[in-house]
Amino acid sequence: MPEPNRPMLGSLALIAIVIGAGAAAFAYTAGWFSPQRLTPTRLVEALAPAAGPSLGHRRNHAKGICFTGEFEANGAGSELSKARVFASGRYPVLGRFNLATPDANAPDAKVRVHGLGIRIATPDGQEWRSAMIDPPVFAVSTPQGFYELQLASKSKDANAMKNFIAAHPEFAAFGAWAKNAPWTDSYAEDRFNSLNSFVFVDKAGAAHVVRWSLLPAAQPVSISPDDLARRGPDYLEQEIARRVAGAPQHWAMVVTIASPGDPTADPTKAWPPDRRTVEVGTLVVQKIEAERDGPCRDINFDPAVLPTGIRPSDDPFPAARSAAYMKSYDLRTAEAKDYPRTTTGAKP
Repeated sequence: MPEPNRPMLGSLALIAIVIGAGAAAFAYTAGWFSPQRLTPTRLVEALAPAAGPSLGHRRNHAKGICFTGEFEANGAGSELSKARVFASGRYPVLGRFNLATPDANAPDAKVRVHGLGIRIATPDGQEWRSAMIDPPVFAVSTPQGFYELQLASKSKDANAMKNFIAAHPEFAAFGAWAKNAPWTDSYAEDRFNSLNSFVFVDKAGAAHVVRWSLLPAAQPVSISPDDLARRGPDYLEQEIARRVAGAPQHWAMVVTIASPGDPTADPTKAWPPDRRTVEVGTLVVQKIEAERDGPCRDINFDPAVLPTGIRPSDDPFPAARSAAYMKSYDLRTAEAKDYPRTTTGAKP
């Protein structure tokens, strides 16, 4: 009897191992091995308001408006990263101003956190996607803490938030900002912060742990939530559309470099203000477009989509956000029939 073909058997065994490992990874991600473990599905479900999700919309930051523009790199970022996006030049940007709410119809004055998502494309075919918000620190230090915050905020237990804060003392800094920081009357006046840490790798292979911010050229104007409410439930979208129609709006992108010992895995901890910063370019918002059938409708501003020269740090949030964004995308795509679209340019 002829001896079996050993190379073929070896290949088949390798394929079986790969398939088995993939299945195991899928089962682990789905939480089948540990039902109590936090999964993208459980995290996304926790975001849903009591009345249910806004079907066809993002499960968080559901209310928003699209824009197109450019990133004007000044070349200074090439000292820190070999990514093409930092070489002097102009690169197309697709972005979205948004509010941190799962309710696509939430009045502007009811949402404390403003967000900004951007996708910058470069001629080498790579992309840099980033999702930023306006507070200077995040609310919790871990994805598990974020999940627990969603549960506490919707709980009928009168002591739920009190108990949450007691268990998560890191929430205090964000809570103080939310209570005391002034509200702005325009997206154009907001400073947006990455909060999560990333690693820039330069041409020599040296690594620099960084965070970045977009600083507005427009002078911030403080407004009370009551005054904002009187301007209408969708005032922020209407205001930014009028403002950009009058003139492009600008934000300077400033990168902050961590020093040894700075916390890189905890977005609730701000770095000292004396850390080195480098202004690497300018975001220019040139045109506002309605999200309905707009260019940002089907884009995920996934922070794990990074060009060569930028990679994740030990911060756990980008990976968790990426997985949750994917789950949210799958859900809203499946609900396309429920998404309100215009009669012109409607998609099947």
